[in-house]
Amino acid sequence: MSRIAIPARAEAPEAAQPLLDAVEKQLGSVPNLFRLLALSPAALEGFLGLNGALGRALDGRTRERIALAVAQSNGCDYCLSAHSYLGTNLAKLDAAEIARNRAGASSDPKAEAALRFALRVVETRGRVSNDDLAELRRAGFSEAQLVEIVGLVAVNVFTNYLNNVAETDIDFPVVLAAEAA
Repeated sequence: MSRIAIPARAEAPEAAQPLLDAVEKQLGSVPNLFRLLALSPAALEGFLGLNGALGRALDGRTRERIALAVAQSNGCDYCLSAHSYLGTNLAKLDAAEIARNRAGASSDPKAEAALRFALRVVETRGRVSNDDLAELRRAGFSEAQLVEIVGLVAVNVFTNYLNNVAETDIDFPVVLAAEAA
């Protein structure tokens, strides 16, 4: 059971209702994470804005791969479950690729460079080395894409930490970080 009471959809603050309407329209439901965020309409609005903008960054498969690697690194079962589901059903990643992504690897060399860099950002709290930057650039990533990868790390760390604090009830097929892929 979640350590923070997650409101039912209708009980969320009035200011969050239009935002939750948009989530429901896009996803077909309102997962627990969004109802948790709705406790603070400002946090929900900020998350949706940054997440939406970054949803146009890189490609969907790379975004899901980064989310999987960061969730595994942070031990976030909720996000690992959600992104395993999204990775399978939206990004069309197979089980072997999802397992590699959780470990910070990929069958795609360019995606693997992005994952290695994303994990270095997490591990070093952004204090990456010149070699880390050079490796990402050698893989073909632009300066703008470098910024976008850092943004994707940040938005995923936010949801990882929030779900770890709340111990949010998982409303996706459960995947546990402790059970390494």
